[in-house]
Amino acid sequence: MTNAVNEMTERMLDDAPISAGMRVIDIGCGPGTVSLMLSRRVGDRGHVFAVDRDPRMLEVARAQARDAGFFNITFVEGGFDVVLPGHGTLDGAVGRRVLMYQPDAAQAVAQLARAVRPGGLVAFHEHDTIAVNDAPVRLPLHDKVRSWLREMLRKEEVNPHMGFSMHGALSAAGLKVECVRAEANVLTPTAEYPVASIIRAVLPRLLKHGIVTETDADVDTLDERLLAERKQNNATCLWELVFCAWARKPAR
Repeated sequence: MTNAVNEMTERMLDDAPISAGMRVIDIGCGPGTVSLMLSRRVGDRGHVFAVDRDPRMLEVARAQARDAGFFNITFVEGGFDVVLPGHGTLDGAVGRRVLMYQPDAAQAVAQLARAVRPGGLVAFHEHDTIAVNDAPVRLPLHDKVRSWLREMLRKEEVNPHMGFSMHGALSAAGLKVECVRAEANVLTPTAEYPVASIIRAVLPRLLKHGIVTETDADVDTLDERLLAERKQNNATCLWELVFCAWARKPAR
């Protein structure tokens, strides 16, 4: 199954750009998906520092890199204030779905930017859960599943509209914004999208907050039911907006 979100990240890395020989940070690396993208791009002459606060996620990311045969990645437990070898001289920093969890996104970016050299790149990929209410066809199951995610973010005091806030956060951190781009994550009657894997990954959080029960979520059949709803209505669904932004640290 094609992963549209990964394709959006790759386009951002193309356009920013991240290229061979660069030394870059993947902040909030999670299971290492973006770290591997970066590793392929920077090659043997470059290096990736994959940073995450969760040691369990770092173990998953290490295993992914090992299985894929990538050895130009150093895994570091830490956050936006992490200090890395060559601090202040790195070529860039990249993050995906991580700014939305920061209480002060501008401050977090400013801390991270200290690791980057003057003229270096800072790029973020963030999702936005803005509700689209003027679709020509109502899709009740799709609306319900998105409401679970929005309620989870609300309870966790996460910024659900970080995409719209990125230009302001990057600018307030003292960076020169080069581009902010939004793309729609679109689900059609003939295109599948792994919503179930997303719900499965956050199910413990949904259960903890009392948003849904395992029976109601029925993750094993969720993708099938969502696709059937789109097919039955011959409907296209705008699932969410995905924002990509990149900026430069001013040269001295």
